Amino acid sequence: MMFRIQGMDAIGGSSESGSGEIGPQLSRNGFYREEESCVKHVSALGGGGSRNTSPLGRVGSRNTSPSRQKVIKTPRGLDEETVTTFGKAVQPDVQMEDNIWAMLPEDLLIEILARVPPFMIFRLRSVCKRWNSILLDSSFLKFHSQVPSHGPCLLTFWKNSQTLQCSVFSLPLKTCYRIPFTFLPPWAFWLVGSSGGLVCFSGLDGLTFKTLVCNPLTQRWRTLPSMHHNQQRQLIMVVDRTDRSFKVIATSDIYGDKSLPTEVYDSKLNSWSLHQIMPAVNLCSSKMAFCDSRLYLETLSPLGLMMYRLDTGYWEHIPAKFPRSLLDGYLVAGTQKRLFLVGRIGLYSTLQSMRIWELDHAKFMWVEMSRMPPKYFRALLRLSAERFECFGQDNLICFTSWNQGKGLLYDVDKKVWSWIAGCALQSYNSQVCFYEPRFDASIY
Repeated sequence: MMFRIQGMDAIGGSSESGSGEIGPQLSRNGFYREEESCVKHVSALGGGGSRNTSPLGRVGSRNTSPSRQKVIKTPRGLDEETVTTFGKAVQPDVQMEDNIWAMLPEDLLIEILARVPPFMIFRLRSVCKRWNSILLDSSFLKFHSQVPSHGPCLLTFWKNSQTLQCSVFSLPLKTCYRIPFTFLPPWAFWLVGSSGGLVCFSGLDGLTFKTLVCNPLTQRWRTLPSMHHNQQRQLIMVVDRTDRSFKVIATSDIYGDKSLPTEVYDSKLNSWSLHQIMPAVNLCSSKMAFCDSRLYLETLSPLGLMMYRLDTGYWEHIPAKFPRSLLDGYLVAGTQKRLFLVGRIGLYSTLQSMRIWELDHAKFMWVEMSRMPPKYFRALLRLSAERFECFGQDNLICFTSWNQGKGLLYDVDKKVWSWIAGCALQSYNSQVCFYEPRFDASIY
């Protein structure tokens, strides 16, 4: 029995004045199947720090040197620019002796396997019966839960010829994996979001509204009980990894002439509880953000934010006025208590720009912290009326446009912009969110 370990490449990024592209390198992976490959352009690394969860951080410490200059084009053929292309360092495969791995103590082998990237686990399950049994053992899952996250991924969900499709693009590995979603029931699904390794969907089984939570890696899923007011609702899911539980929040909605109360599902109780009806407001958007045990919604009347405290079950109004000339805005949750507002500014198409603000919780003010460089804005949104989506995780903000198959990633900490190419975005009807693959994420 022979094993090989290959080194991984560093992922390129760009500063606010540079350009970069993250493209997938695809490999066959047993459980997953290979997708079409994409051309990858890697530019000089910008910013500092070594946060493992950042898609712009180095993997390993391999030395690389500029090899050649290459002219590339940004999406839509705009703004040609020259970037430095880095070649791969030649590193031979490391041959691992059979007898060494065969004699490893069980606890040491479990610790090693727990640190393998989740999407490569399926390849290891076919090595031998011993490894397959270890990867399904509770002790392995316990070690796996203590290992830091491998890094963020983008999960894309869509329907093709009435068949559910899902792909996951690993930012650290620059690799795209296709996940078979045939294990889910044939409902009319739409993606709610992801948290802590779980993915939440809501949908219609005939005329009945249902909510479903699953772990795409283990392919386990469960349908949640019906809500007290079981109508189509705005939902958001939150996972607490410390006690291996999750909550689903159904915000206050209007059904007919009746305002529905806020409902919260607790996986530990396997039931929905009723809470305060949100005070009468004129919502600016149905998009929500959850950070620091609080749920935030934008409102026009009264102007500002509505905040729902998960610990108390009550709503509060935050009088944080929006920036002037804001055309459309998205709330994005960052780490700790950081809450971002992302949106376009400007009344005329030639003067529009994309900006990012952070909420000053003490002064109830939005403080501008970054602007999208004009070349990225023109490439992302060709028309002033073109729609875009925005979502975030761990101080990473991703922008997607409905009319192109690329995404734009911004690292708040490093102030770095980079393109995401290929299978991260499949088509105009795709639904995308950040996803953290974890075997230990439990649906119970």
